[in-house]
Amino acid sequence: MAALEYLESLRNDHPELSDWYTTLADLYQRKLWHQLSLKLEQFVALAVFQAGDTLIQLYHNFITDFETKINLLKLAHFTVTVSRQYSEKEAAIGYLEGVVEKLLNTKETRIEEPILYIKLQIALFKLEQGDQKECKKLLEEGNATLDSMTDVDPSVYASYYWLSSQYHKTRQEFAEFYKSALLYLAYISVDSLSESFKLDLAFDLSLSALLGDNIYNFGELLAHPIIKSLVGTQVEWLYHILEAFNTGDLVRYQELCRVHQAALSAQSALLQNEKKLLEKINILCLMEIIFSRPAEDRTIPLSAIADRTKLSVEDVEYLLMKSLSVHLIEGIIDQVEGTVHVSWVQPRVLGIPQMKSLRDRLDNWVDKVHTALLSVEAETPDLVAL
Repeated sequence: MAALEYLESLRNDHPELSDWYTTLADLYQRKLWHQLSLKLEQFVALAVFQAGDTLIQLYHNFITDFETKINLLKLAHFTVTVSRQYSEKEAAIGYLEGVVEKLLNTKETRIEEPILYIKLQIALFKLEQGDQKECKKLLEEGNATLDSMTDVDPSVYASYYWLSSQYHKTRQEFAEFYKSALLYLAYISVDSLSESFKLDLAFDLSLSALLGDNIYNFGELLAHPIIKSLVGTQVEWLYHILEAFNTGDLVRYQELCRVHQAALSAQSALLQNEKKLLEKINILCLMEIIFSRPAEDRTIPLSAIADRTKLSVEDVEYLLMKSLSVHLIEGIIDQVEGTVHVSWVQPRVLGIPQMKSLRDRLDNWVDKVHTALLSVEAETPDLVAL
């Protein structure tokens, strides 16, 4: 058979992979399609096949012989991997559209999942060609399809959110990119990513967190293992800036800006949004001031906030109004008394230092409750005895 003859020719070309070809041929002849698909998944990931058109030839000369007999989502995974070896984007899109046509003709149930997975890759190729309109259309169609499906494979969700993140990155929509990229990470294993990929994604996530509108919670990103990819690299300064923002440490931020001025100057997006970044860290400084105070002491002099943020009292009032408008805090500003009473602060993912501070405050509260209990017992011995 042609498929077996092709495997034999590959064995002659790559004798070091003889065992692989023997196993593939054996599974093919025994028609163990599930086991064959699992073995192929490992096979196509080998480094020797990541360049040239080897995978394209493997698909056309071997996989096509049984492609509709294996799990169709596995087939979609294979075809997407193969499509990335085409040097021309149009050729890759044409190839994937042909596979979609084959899937539609199988009349199998649950073909929506593999078809969606392939269409998301087509949309990514369209985006790389600069066709944002077509990419957006496919993205919206993908979202509607996902909403109509149940029990969706994580790889399909990951593909959708990766496409969404890249679309928003192209349009410099920082907040949308940040949300999509974090959702992408929720559906994949970080260990499966290459070090260079992790570093690039951690860098993009960090910039988008700093520059995205209404992103004031950095704890979730700092707690994610991917952010550690910045440590020990030339862009480690970005990790420390995130830490400064998370704790609202204005002095630390200004010191980092001074020390890493050259690196910061190379990032045009940070330079263009310098004023916005200063406003954001001042808001986070305000939230940290509120968080650090006991619940019974939430009436704060505006002058105290001004001292910490290095702003005038008038600018502090604007900062408070901004925080109230984006629902980071709830409270009342008393301009006559020059104070603000805060009744609520938006919950945040806390770091280790903040957790320790919260633990200390809980310990103090427990001590106060215990003291109150002893006082009640001492004053009402007969009642307690009953």
